[in-house]
Amino acid sequence: METHTIHPVPQAHRHGRVADLFSVWFSANMTLLTVVTGALGPAVFGLSLIWSVLALVLGNVVGAVFMALHAAQGPRLGVPQMVQSRGQFGVYGSVPIILLVVLMYIGFAASNCVVGGEALAHVLPVFQGSRGVWLIAVLTLLPCMMGYRAIHVCSRLASWISIVAVIYAIGCGLGGFSRTLLADMHGTVAGFFGAFSVSALWQIAYAPYVSDSSRYLPDEAGSGRQAFWATYGGTVIGAVLPMVLGSLLSLSYPSLPLAGALSLTGGHMGNIVLLVLALAIPLANAMSVYCGALCSLTLVQTFWPSWRAGLWGRLVMTVLLLGAALVMSLGMVGDFLKAYTSFLDVLMAVLVPWTAINLCDYYLLRHGEYDVMAFFRADGGPYGRFNLPVVLIYLLGVLVELPFMKTGPYTGPLVEALHGVDISWIVSLLVTAVVYYLWVRRCDGVRA
Repeated sequence: METHTIHPVPQAHRHGRVADLFSVWFSANMTLLTVVTGALGPAVFGLSLIWSVLALVLGNVVGAVFMALHAAQGPRLGVPQMVQSRGQFGVYGSVPIILLVVLMYIGFAASNCVVGGEALAHVLPVFQGSRGVWLIAVLTLLPCMMGYRAIHVCSRLASWISIVAVIYAIGCGLGGFSRTLLADMHGTVAGFFGAFSVSALWQIAYAPYVSDSSRYLPDEAGSGRQAFWATYGGTVIGAVLPMVLGSLLSLSYPSLPLAGALSLTGGHMGNIVLLVLALAIPLANAMSVYCGALCSLTLVQTFWPSWRAGLWGRLVMTVLLLGAALVMSLGMVGDFLKAYTSFLDVLMAVLVPWTAINLCDYYLLRHGEYDVMAFFRADGGPYGRFNLPVVLIYLLGVLVELPFMKTGPYTGPLVEALHGVDISWIVSLLVTAVVYYLWVRRCDGVRA
């Protein structure tokens, strides 16, 4: 069981291969929740198969660039991602961001429990109601409590099993797909960009996870570049395949729930495919809860600087977070798709400006040079307790999204002029990164 938590991993304890990151991020995406996200293209954004697949592929290719850039920070700094955020926001200034990220982890874990529970109930009726949700939560607990190495080992095994199941289901789906539907090219620019944004955000939402899964890797020449490509390849391929399957299922069986459509598409092997993808969910869940526990320990250490989190602290926090996810998932069962899309809208608003600041600081301004031990000092060392200007720049990044945002309950005033296209996350990325870069250069990197 992993004993290191949020503190720097010593070089003597570094282990593993950069190539392992491919299987970690490939298997993390090979779940039913990714299939659900792919189904949003036709179901929510009204796209044909061709346009839906194109939007999903492009969105993943673009969004994964920002996500995978965080991978290099793990081997270089040896600390979890959100600890490193103290280098931009200050020790106390990072607290609101970390709280939002913890809520995100809980939301993803809850969503996975709902989808996995519904799939189990379809294959095994004994898990009807909340029983399937409970089982997914219980299965999540073991790899999550074991920690880093167990998650990496399970990922390698899950990758092979999941890819066989997904490719088989895609082949069956294409084989039974009507030629008239293949020739159909209906859709709108707003719908295309909506599906593009959802898939890009799927990748950007992983950004707070990424260095958590690479921080044990040896800090060697070229390790950052290799970590980027291994992470990028794994997460793009791992996400695109189940998202394509989701689009196929949504168009082939628009009136059926996802589990029923997948079971029907796979023929006599449909239930097995469904069971494989359902049982892959606890691994993805374990990553969410594991990283959420690290973030929660970071919050505690912020207000108790002399405390050094150990194994028992991580285990207690793991149980608490998984319990919170379980409670949330039981409340989402009734209208999951609506709750899930609303959850994605919130993620877009809060994560995009954070990733812009973090990547700009790491790559363009500091070039990976940080005083890591200062992250754990009560006064924050050169990074300060509360970097008010950066917090305000982050809030600016959220505010500039509002005029361009199109969600269920809210549509920004400029969306109509853009023919219904939501470009809020692109505006936020650009504005936040430029303002932050100019501010730091003007102040010569001096922290408040």
